[in-house]
Amino acid sequence: MPDAPDRESLQLLQRVLDEISPRSVVTSAKQDENMTRFLGKLASQEHGEPKRPEIVFLPSVDFGLEISKQRLLSGNYSFIPDSMTTTEKILFLSSIIPFDCLLMVRALGGLLKFLGRRRIGVELEDYNVSVPILGFKKFVLVLQIFKSESHPSVYKVASGLKEGLSLFGILNRCRCKWGEKLLRLWFTRPTHDLGELNSRLDVIQFFLLPQNLDMAQMLHRLLGHIKNVPLILKRMKLSHTKVSDWQVLYKTVYSALGLRDACRSLPQSIQLFRDIAQEFSDDLHHIASLIGKVVDFEGSLAANRFTVLPNIDPEIDEKKRRLAGLPSFLTEVARKELENLDCRIPSCSVIYIPLIGFLLSIPRLPSMVEASDFEIEGLDFMFLSEEKLHYRSARTKELDALLGDLHCDIRADPQLLPHLPSDQETLLMYQLQCQVLARAAVLTRVLDLASRLDVLLALASAARDYGYSRPRYSPRLFGVRIQNGRHPLMELCARTFVPNSAECGGDKGRVRVITGPNSSGKSIYLKQVGLITFMALVGSFVPAEEAEIGAVDAIFTRIHSCESISLGLSTFMIDLNQQVAKAVNNATERSLVLIDEFGKGTNTVDGLALLAAVLRHWLALGPTCPHIFVATNFLSLVQLPLLPQGPLVQYLTMETCEDGNDLVFFYRVCEGVANASHASHTAAQARLPDKLIARGKEVSDLIRSGKPIKPLKELLKEKQMENCQTLVDKFLKLDLEDPNLDLDIFMRQEVLPAATTIL
Repeated sequence: MPDAPDRESLQLLQRVLDEISPRSVVTSAKQDENMTRFLGKLASQEHGEPKRPEIVFLPSVDFGLEISKQRLLSGNYSFIPDSMTTTEKILFLSSIIPFDCLLMVRALGGLLKFLGRRRIGVELEDYNVSVPILGFKKFVLVLQIFKSESHPSVYKVASGLKEGLSLFGILNRCRCKWGEKLLRLWFTRPTHDLGELNSRLDVIQFFLLPQNLDMAQMLHRLLGHIKNVPLILKRMKLSHTKVSDWQVLYKTVYSALGLRDACRSLPQSIQLFRDIAQEFSDDLHHIASLIGKVVDFEGSLAANRFTVLPNIDPEIDEKKRRLAGLPSFLTEVARKELENLDCRIPSCSVIYIPLIGFLLSIPRLPSMVEASDFEIEGLDFMFLSEEKLHYRSARTKELDALLGDLHCDIRADPQLLPHLPSDQETLLMYQLQCQVLARAAVLTRVLDLASRLDVLLALASAARDYGYSRPRYSPRLFGVRIQNGRHPLMELCARTFVPNSAECGGDKGRVRVITGPNSSGKSIYLKQVGLITFMALVGSFVPAEEAEIGAVDAIFTRIHSCESISLGLSTFMIDLNQQVAKAVNNATERSLVLIDEFGKGTNTVDGLALLAAVLRHWLALGPTCPHIFVATNFLSLVQLPLLPQGPLVQYLTMETCEDGNDLVFFYRVCEGVANASHASHTAAQARLPDKLIARGKEVSDLIRSGKPIKPLKELLKEKQMENCQTLVDKFLKLDLEDPNLDLDIFMRQEVLPAATTIL
């Protein structure tokens, strides 16, 4: 699986585990807190079906990048011919494994280490026999709900990834980080609560009304100021609050008050507006008022420390006033000190150093070489810094006693607060933090409701721009009904898009077999049905004129069921067990099952037989058969026929029209069965050579008529000439004067084998 960012709750990882149901989870022993908690919960699941996986921890060194690359390049792969050179093997593996996905490479390296240590499949063999790898399979979220790709400016983002063309990408118009997280949560965990779904749709429909557009835009702007409050609260508990945190918290609270006031003017019949109006309590106003009256934002940013506004504490104000007048006062003190110093000293200054006090600073004279030369009568030498000597004098000691350590009295590092109880600004900050933390519950609720509003505003914005409509939910309908549905991603990429309807419900047409030429739109149609159903289960408007969603408990998808290198029936059975068996075993009458190109890459007879067996298994269930859409190029499934006749099976095809030698695609689903695969037309569109297409037609006709296939004479002649030239070159390289030359061996090993290909 390509590298992909996940949330703190590891929901993407959970989804991968749900789909794969692994026997073992292999990971590094060095994990962060989230992963440790996740794995602990996974390991503590009660026994049942599916059985909990084994958690295997390996040393982190086993996941090193370089050592993982070496394991991958030196593995025992049965699908790589032995005749390949090392360079060819590397190129071959690079075409299968994306080595630029560094996390995936490290994970594969750890997995190979685990397989080698357990010696899976070769337990009884000698230790020098390595575990054979039959193939690599790519895990893909087939509906393209999420898609991560490399960011063009990697240095601008921490992960180097950005969201590509995906459903999440086009619907994510959230303004705050927590809204984006909530949208991802809804996408990874769709709900079946009809009350919750209709509540979401009510908000979207309200903001789609033209008269509410200005209100939606204003709320969207306010949501842009809702920031990461939990992180700020965590810093407050540790007394690590930054200056920027106070500013961010102030904007967040005032924006929340703006959201509350706006929602109080909106219809209270909508639950979300009512919750925001009621639960954004006066505690928010209290927090904002305290921060606004206490924190000097301009002064804090200039000094890079927490400072308070004037007139908050008279003692602090007085000390700041005295501190502000220090420079001119110290200049006068330095002038008087200079009058009492040796005439050789050209100048001096009185400086103030926090935590040390007032010092007299004079330049170092050329005669002052040794430490003993630094002694001056009436002055106490302190230290030498940057060619300046620092002393305590009687006047500086008086200043310490008179003015005290003003900086430390006014402020200090919050981390030193227990040791500096007299630090008045830090004490004020501490008291302000306590006031905020005491009202942390309302801030948490602000994030929950604001992120929900942010998501629904984003979905409303997308629905307005793309022309989506509100779906309906019918508990009495087992299935879906879609009128003129559109693929939400493909319609953004294609110049024109042909909408198609889909209906599955009741006791008729539970299994829909879709045939048609390649590139006619079968896969797009399947994904379209799945995406529209998924969007409805999220609570979003959908790309269709009308959509009615029944009691759908799950969507089982398998687009291109064999993406790995398949080596006959055995490898296909591995793929079938891991990918399709989940739908076969778990699908109910409420499930929507989408299958595309079942048996791709497998022997035709085997793939056809397995597809027929799976469909017959479901058809035997009668009224409890799942709702199945299957696109296939196995026309023999219909022609033989391999499926029982009855109302449960409906045959659909993609409408086409032959215009002379051209095949015109209408991308429209209609009832019927394709009479041919039209592979030659697809090959012509792919710009394959005309001779190659003509030869393909000829071979296809010979296979259908049961006649033998003979090689082309022209190709035979070319091959004979090549073999003759090769044999002649070998003769010319013979050294007949070489005493070690054995002509008998040459004739047996070189000439006689070549003769069978020449004659």
